[in-house]
Parts: sequence; C-alpha cells; structure tokens
Amino acid sequence: MSSDYEKLLKVRKRHHDALGNLNYMLECFGDTLSKREKYRGIDGMDAIWLYLIKTYHWTPAYVKSMSHEDIRFVLSQEMSNWTQPEK
Repeated sequence: MSSDYEKLLKVRKRHHDALGNLNYMLECFGDTLSKREKYRGIDGMDAIWLYLIKTYHWTPAYVKSMSHEDIRFVLSQEMSNWTQPEK
C-alpha cells in the first residue's frame, strides 16, 4: 500500500471512531432522558424519539428519519450540562 493510501485509511478510521462515539453518547443521553421523563420500558434512541415527538409534536416518521447529527443539534441545549457516563 502507498503511504498516501495508508494515511487516508487512518483518517477514515478516526472519522468513523469519532462518529461512533458521538452516536454512543447520544444513545446514552436517551437513557438519561428516559429516567428524567419517567418513561417505562423505553431507553436509548427510542427515548430520544419519544421525547422529540412529545416535545415538538413531530410525527414518529419524521423523527425517525432525522440524522443523528440533526438530533444532536436539536438537543444541544438539553445536552449542554450533561456528561457522558463512564465506559
């Protein structure tokens, strides 16, 4: 493999690792939302979707079609003082 190609692969790997961590944090925030909102039997992304549906009166189809990036943006204020749980 060429050196440039190896660098590209490393950049891609770091990008996807970071994206995966952001998605993991979002799902953990869903667990926090579930506890705060007293949802029963719902956690992670399901809790986030339910929260968005109830808070903004968006349809389930719309909420589930949103990218994780857009959901993080919409929840940015709620997440501002939240800290990720220890892994």
